[in-house]
Amino acid sequence: MLNYDLAVIGGGPAGMAAALEAKENGVEKIIILERAATLGGILEQCIHAGFGLHYFKEELSGPEYAYRFIEKVKATDIDVKVDTMVLTIEEGNKITATNNVDGLIEISAKAIVLAMGCRERPRGAINIAGSRCSGIMTAGTAQKYVNIDGYMPGHKIVILGSGDIGLIMARRMSLEGAKVQMVCELQPYSNGLTRNIVQCLDDMGIPLKLSCTVVATHGKERLEGVTIADVDEKLCPIPGTERFVECDTLLLSIGLIPENELTRMAGIDLDRVTNGAVVDEYRQTSKEGVFACGNVLQVHDLVDYVTIESKLAGKGAAKYIKGESEKGEYIETQGINGVRYIVPQKINSKTDDDVNLYFRVGSVYKGAKIVVTCGDKVILSKKRPRMCPSEMETVTIKKDVIESIPAGEKLTVRVEE
Repeated sequence: MLNYDLAVIGGGPAGMAAALEAKENGVEKIIILERAATLGGILEQCIHAGFGLHYFKEELSGPEYAYRFIEKVKATDIDVKVDTMVLTIEEGNKITATNNVDGLIEISAKAIVLAMGCRERPRGAINIAGSRCSGIMTAGTAQKYVNIDGYMPGHKIVILGSGDIGLIMARRMSLEGAKVQMVCELQPYSNGLTRNIVQCLDDMGIPLKLSCTVVATHGKERLEGVTIADVDEKLCPIPGTERFVECDTLLLSIGLIPENELTRMAGIDLDRVTNGAVVDEYRQTSKEGVFACGNVLQVHDLVDYVTIESKLAGKGAAKYIKGESEKGEYIETQGINGVRYIVPQKINSKTDDDVNLYFRVGSVYKGAKIVVTCGDKVILSKKRPRMCPSEMETVTIKKDVIESIPAGEKLTVRVEE
């Protein structure tokens, strides 16, 4: 049995930021357990620029961003085990893991940070009709083939879904000489960042077709084309709008799923909207001493926001390990009238800091207000020029406001047009 103060599961940007913040806050023995062969997570294959603008105030590629944190981890005495798969988290924060060097490992930790990231939704999640021919894959898989392995997955491309990875791969495949026929998006709005729509589609002359989806694939051994169709307001294909598009590759960018199998097995409460854990302002889950951060908690737009959130989890874990956490009444947060969810889902009334509430809206709004209330009292009201589901929103609630909220009351966030 190995004994540590803090065990971090996941060595991507979230796990490294949480471990480093815990170290800076006085935690002595820390271990990072990473399933891949290297630290860095998904950033290793994200060779495009656009990272670090908020956190480092300069533009970096994914590997450059990861490298800065890897070097910081190396400069400390934080233990790292790569190629290590965590199998279970049991009562008393006992972790069972395995790798090809140590075999089966048992770790006892005073606190655990969950930072496992997320995975892409596959073709099976949307039931497209057609055979299991080659040439159909997720956008992230294609990104690994091109950026890491040096393979071209195809030459005539259709992309289903306008998530950021899909948009970035539209540009990447074009730069590599492929013809990207179109990007089809089921919703009447794009699911990617505005800057990616402009830089990856508009600048490359790639058409984006909204309220449109792929209803069938064609080909036996290799994909030969897809049938696309327009959809109605209920997102059902409209008969008579079907048309055939010739292609040899279909890339899917249809959403991300937080990697929460370990969380579920540990009996931790999950939020049905985010598919991540229910947490407080320091990202502590329903199981005492277990924290969650990064994309395993909620899918973020930018890695900079992942880092900021993960530092909160690292600080919270340090306070828990050192016995500095004050227990007060929990104030629940609730999103209504266009707000799909809020993270954190609860706030300790004896918190030490101002609290940022992160949330996403359910539709596109222009010139609407974000209103935060507690009972009949309006705490905050801010007008936003534009809000859309693809971009995370945030509001800050001051510490003195939180302290003044009566026990049992809820903080409610809504959209007012």
